[in-house]
Amino acid sequence: MNSQSLKIAGLAVAAILSFGSCTKNFEEINKNPYGSTDIDLQGDYAIVAAQLQQAQRSIYLYQPVPSFQLQQNLLGDVFSGYMMSATPFAGNSNNLNYNLLDGWTSSAFTIAYANVMNPLYKSLQFSKEKQLPDAVGMSEILRVAAMHRISDIYGPVIYTKYNTPNAEGGVDFDSQQEAYNAFFTDLKDAVAQLTPFAGKTASTLFAKADLVYGGNYTKWLRFANTLRLRLALRIVRIDPAKAKQEGEAALADPAGLLLDASDNFLVDIGSTTHPLNTINGSWDDIRMGAPMESIMGGYADPRLPKYFRTATDAAVTGTYKGIRNGINIDAKERYVGYSKLADFASKIQLMTAAEAWFLKSEAALRGWANAGSAQANYEQGIRVSFDQYKLAGADTYINNSTAKPLAYGDPKAITAGSNDVATGSPYLSTITIKWDAAASFERNLERVITQKWIANYPEGQEAWSEFRRTGYPKLFPVVINNSGGKISTTDFVRRAIFPSNEYQTNNAAVQRAIGLLSEPKDVGGTHLWWDPKQ
Repeated sequence: MNSQSLKIAGLAVAAILSFGSCTKNFEEINKNPYGSTDIDLQGDYAIVAAQLQQAQRSIYLYQPVPSFQLQQNLLGDVFSGYMMSATPFAGNSNNLNYNLLDGWTSSAFTIAYANVMNPLYKSLQFSKEKQLPDAVGMSEILRVAAMHRISDIYGPVIYTKYNTPNAEGGVDFDSQQEAYNAFFTDLKDAVAQLTPFAGKTASTLFAKADLVYGGNYTKWLRFANTLRLRLALRIVRIDPAKAKQEGEAALADPAGLLLDASDNFLVDIGSTTHPLNTINGSWDDIRMGAPMESIMGGYADPRLPKYFRTATDAAVTGTYKGIRNGINIDAKERYVGYSKLADFASKIQLMTAAEAWFLKSEAALRGWANAGSAQANYEQGIRVSFDQYKLAGADTYINNSTAKPLAYGDPKAITAGSNDVATGSPYLSTITIKWDAAASFERNLERVITQKWIANYPEGQEAWSEFRRTGYPKLFPVVINNSGGKISTTDFVRRAIFPSNEYQTNNAAVQRAIGLLSEPKDVGGTHLWWDPKQ
């Protein structure tokens, strides 16, 4: 995206902000976004289905592409180590080197409330009123799937108090702990709502609404259980008792977790081009991240050509070459010849069955009931990921006990050697692939999270969250830190800042939300509740 497009994207975000603020004109902004009344929602409930579809397609927004680029790509996708931009946006002082730009970091917040919470609020209220339990269940699952991401970006969020003005005319935030407790409550209720339908033919409404599984109730139950296990492990460092309780409940549910590639939660966006294809292709704004080159290259991972294209730059032609985060970039031409992303089909990946197996592996490592064998789950996670890409050779890969991530060198660096990560660096992992039953808990946890990171690609938001929770996989710190001391280079970025629009329209509530953070500072270096400082 060129500078003019960036300005246009900023204006688009500003327009959404003015529409989607959670704090002004409650009746207007919480109306059905399609302009319908409750009478319109009757009949075959087509508008409710449309609201549920809108929510599915907005968790990871597929259009307009500039909004997606700010919502996801220049945030989680880059902070996860999956990708890096060749473009020196804003004079090379931007999110990618820790100068968090409000016009960029506000997008995820804004889209979540305007495009997800708004339609889901209407669909949930109507479905409860009309006693449509399957629509209630889908609404609750989607609300958690969307809003846990927002909490994992910012910390406190407006969730249980949505559409409930306070005495000041604003809306109060939940602390992250309160939000997570509400997420677990909603998932438990959603499973209760959908369980009686398991194995049955979907209602007309549910089938129309479902852009993932075509109306399969059992698969939605598996998704809900896997999401519950994901969130249980997210809080394991701060509240291990609650984590165990919620995780074991997910593991014990009769519907189970996502099992194989046919269970992957992939949102169908029809004939629309995947937004990453545009950002990576005609815009040339995103390329492979250096950690992907180091880790997948070191493992000679057969998924590499499924994820990336070989570089075209004469200095590295024919290799898989990534860009290190937060480096000195003078012009796009310097790195545009590094590895492009492989093209994506018109489906948005939010969760895979491979992740479910890696979640089970960690649960087993922690001794949770019904988790099975940590090693067996770990190995199955790799197999299921290989199956997703129709690749053979999983067992050979699983039994490789010597391959390790590679040192990283950048022959195009403006200052020779300034971007390199040498063998022996504390930021270069030495983890191998083959399971080692004699290894320490921490060593095997790194093994599990590293393989989960590979398998979760390209869903950078989840990968960034897991990196903050566990410290794995080992990533490379930025070379240039433009945060002005607000983010530690060696501690990495921990969150995004609240949008300026919320300060303008909901200031008192925002100030209270800042007080709910681990440090009363709305900066990118402040740790989230589930991410306590070591």
